Amino acid sequence: MVSIPAQSQLPSQPQQPYATHDVTNQAPPLAPYDASDDPALLEGLRREGAGWAEDGIRRLGARAGSAEAQEWSEQANRHEPVLRTHDRYGHRVDEVDFHPSWHHLMRTAVAEGLAGAPWADDRPGAHVARSAGGLVWGHTEAGHGCPTSMTYAAVPALRAQPDLAKVYEPLLTSREYDPGLRVPTEKPGLLAGMGMTEKQGGSDVRTNTTTATPTGEPGVYTLRGHKWFTSAPMCDVFLVLAQAPGGLSCFLVPRILPDGTRNTFRIQRLKDKLGNRSNASSEPEFDRTVAWLVGPEGRGVKTIIEMVNCTRLDCVMSSAALMRKTLVEAGHHARHRSAFGARLIDQPLMRNVLADLALESEAATTLTLRLAGAADRAVRGDAGERAFRRIATAVGKYWVTKRGPAFTAEALECLGGNGYVEDSGMPRHYREAPLLSIWEGSGNVNALDVLRALGREPDSAEALFAELALARGADARLDTAVAALKDQLAETDQVGARRLVERMALALQASLLVRHAPHPVADAFCASRLGGDWGHAFGTLPAGTGLDGILERALPGRN
Repeated sequence: MVSIPAQSQLPSQPQQPYATHDVTNQAPPLAPYDASDDPALLEGLRREGAGWAEDGIRRLGARAGSAEAQEWSEQANRHEPVLRTHDRYGHRVDEVDFHPSWHHLMRTAVAEGLAGAPWADDRPGAHVARSAGGLVWGHTEAGHGCPTSMTYAAVPALRAQPDLAKVYEPLLTSREYDPGLRVPTEKPGLLAGMGMTEKQGGSDVRTNTTTATPTGEPGVYTLRGHKWFTSAPMCDVFLVLAQAPGGLSCFLVPRILPDGTRNTFRIQRLKDKLGNRSNASSEPEFDRTVAWLVGPEGRGVKTIIEMVNCTRLDCVMSSAALMRKTLVEAGHHARHRSAFGARLIDQPLMRNVLADLALESEAATTLTLRLAGAADRAVRGDAGERAFRRIATAVGKYWVTKRGPAFTAEALECLGGNGYVEDSGMPRHYREAPLLSIWEGSGNVNALDVLRALGREPDSAEALFAELALARGADARLDTAVAALKDQLAETDQVGARRLVERMALALQASLLVRHAPHPVADAFCASRLGGDWGHAFGTLPAGTGLDGILERALPGRN
């Protein structure tokens, strides 16, 4: 039997809680911080014609990094959306309930013009300002970027049907967030979703089996079918693909009909996803669901392709935002954590890792803003920018979103075991990263789209090489890469498509950095990504790389 000493026999010690140890060598909370404190972002904003928006971007960046907004992000993901198929009396309602934090995030995003607002803004650079806003507000929470992105992308597609655009575009471009299902035209602002994929086809939307039957009223159809992946089912209207008598066509589907009755939009379930869990993604069924034709019958893909171009740009933007967010988190931890007698950020190997991540992040941010600039000028009638946007968006979508998961994993590892714990937020970012490569076409779909553009739209390749030529002579490694790329174009088939697109992306990023970034950044990027002086993981930059200059730019005041 074990003897337990009396209390009077125990050593005298102060009665303090947690007296077994003191907590030391832990990083303090990052928030509040300024998510816009990024030279690559602000320089790109000015360069691409939206310098007028800088004050607003800085204000939004401070709000994104506030303790309040970061708490909204955590809460919106901790309290996931809940599907209610019926009300208490047994009536079918098909509604999704969200935590208040979701609505706080959405209200801010819409008010700041991150949904459809740029289409109602005549100022040059309006679309660039939106992308820059997404890059800083993306430091909060990724899920609510889905409905704002689809709302933004729905406007150009809807313009294929001017009578519908006249009614709905002013509401889709509004800065008023008004949740709840009501007659769309009676609300101050609307959100749009889309429903393209079906379980038997996925990205091969021409195999869709949802049918559209004409009614006696011109332009009005009824739909019957099942959609496999329709995000944000709480939106007010949806762009949907269905098979009409004339072929695959695009339709506008309202949740609430003009007479106030509910359109048939039966949500069978919400998807149990790897990440993006704050956002509801659903499987809806249509059964005599009222829909309005958008564009001609049989031209559904052509009608909706403009929507896809916009959402692909947002995939690049969101990946770049995620990279920047996790880099800032890793740098903050390294600045405050010590090991083996020195702060992590002073350890040469950790500096190599962080500098390598910083190169990747700046390249992604710079490319995002260049693509946004092309989109903005294409909307305003610039044919050369339209051709560049056509191929460069697909190239950027493929590469930047592919880099996201590896980048986020490395940033998480900078925090060690602390980063593997949910409280750090890093696991949520890591789970989010793969989505952006899958959404709007997986890597193969985008690589094949680049081949399609090269074959059918030769002006797009000309526009890409014209862009690359702007940096000719500035770096021999880049010149060599561009020459090799030209040679490869004539030989590439499907098997080599990914390799081709990867090289296009690296050459494009390098050309932008050579022209616009400080020499240490551009030189290190070209040496590692183009010159082959690099390993197979982040943190393998060659000896002699100007790590100090890279880190000072990427983590100002933090290293």
